[in-house]
Amino acid sequence: MTAQVCCDENKKLLTRRGVLGRGLAAGAAGALAGLVGEGLSTRLAYAAAGYTGDTLVVLSLRGGFDGLSAIAPIGDPDYSKARPTIALPKSQAIGGNSMFGLHPGLAPLLPMWKNGSLAAVHAVGQPNPTRSHFAAMEEMERAAAGTSLRSGWLDRMLGLTGATGPLAAVSMGNAMPARLFGGAFSDVSMASVDGFTLAGESANRPMAASLRKMYATAPGLLAGPALAADAALTATAGLRATAYTPANGAAYPATPLGNALKDVARLIRAKAGLAAAAVDCGDWDMHEGLGTAVKGQRMYDNLLETSTALAAFAADLGPAGMASVTVVTVSEFGRRVTENASRGVDHGHGNAMLLMGGGVRGGTVYGTWPGLSAGALVAGDLAATTDYRAVIGEILQKRCGFGSLAEVFPEVAPASFGLAAAR
Repeated sequence: MTAQVCCDENKKLLTRRGVLGRGLAAGAAGALAGLVGEGLSTRLAYAAAGYTGDTLVVLSLRGGFDGLSAIAPIGDPDYSKARPTIALPKSQAIGGNSMFGLHPGLAPLLPMWKNGSLAAVHAVGQPNPTRSHFAAMEEMERAAAGTSLRSGWLDRMLGLTGATGPLAAVSMGNAMPARLFGGAFSDVSMASVDGFTLAGESANRPMAASLRKMYATAPGLLAGPALAADAALTATAGLRATAYTPANGAAYPATPLGNALKDVARLIRAKAGLAAAAVDCGDWDMHEGLGTAVKGQRMYDNLLETSTALAAFAADLGPAGMASVTVVTVSEFGRRVTENASRGVDHGHGNAMLLMGGGVRGGTVYGTWPGLSAGALVAGDLAATTDYRAVIGEILQKRCGFGSLAEVFPEVAPASFGLAAAR
């Protein structure tokens, strides 16, 4: 598949998912209510009073994140051979160890790497890999290969926590809703906390009251979404009444990701019982012009923007807040090992995940490294030696208090890396 075809597929996918997102917002948060918002990418879930685990923040790096640039295998002799113009030189790597080096675009997260609250897992992937954005995203979020399950894994997780609050699932951000929450839980869509209002609501047009009256005696199947929207609006009313000021001097970048993470932190600090959030961050489909590891180059700038937002999120919550938060990055697939003629990298398989939080045992790269020699590659890709679900599974057990993963990730055993401390 050529780079142009791949990019066209991704553009069509974004458009389709944007339309579907608005449908989800309407269906699960009140189609008749006419909720407004600029985009739909962050989903939030509020736990029942009995849930005492971490708030799980899942950051989806859309487009196919190049883990070989972000967590570069600088100690593998075949790395620089495969990428003669875009490989990260050892001299520019920060953090890491003799085998792996962090890309300098991740510099804002270096303090967390050094204090042990940021880790990476390399050579991760999903079963039955595909180079299609759409198919890979679907499978990554369903996370139940080989089964007939059609729900999202985060929805299944929430079913085990007993999350029942009015904001059991919320989309917020840049118009790419995940299917992570697809399933039994209704979900509410918002571009931001401040922008979460009913279209036309005013003192002279009490839309919320009209909505409640209209559906007061309707069957549950019809009334549920509308009344859930009303409950969510009520739950966020107090937050909208007061301007938000990040704590500890945290400075979020004025980007979709920065704004989304700021709202997630806002909800956590409000002690609203947030159990899980899913946030999207796009523009990782770098078939051309990935660039060298300096400012002004595409990969560097994307990593810097992302890491700046994550660092601000951690600063805003502070050590006490981050003690009960775990951030996990996922992406639908990685990139091929060898750079292409456009100094980019095409769709691949094996990838890297980042984990950040107070319970993370960081400052290291986990996983079994298969190497980049020709004989170690799988169809030109980094071999995946760890199932991404197993990594999340260890977090669910250690930080979220789950005993069994069978209902979340069927037939997948949690990793045993020791990458997180038990609560």
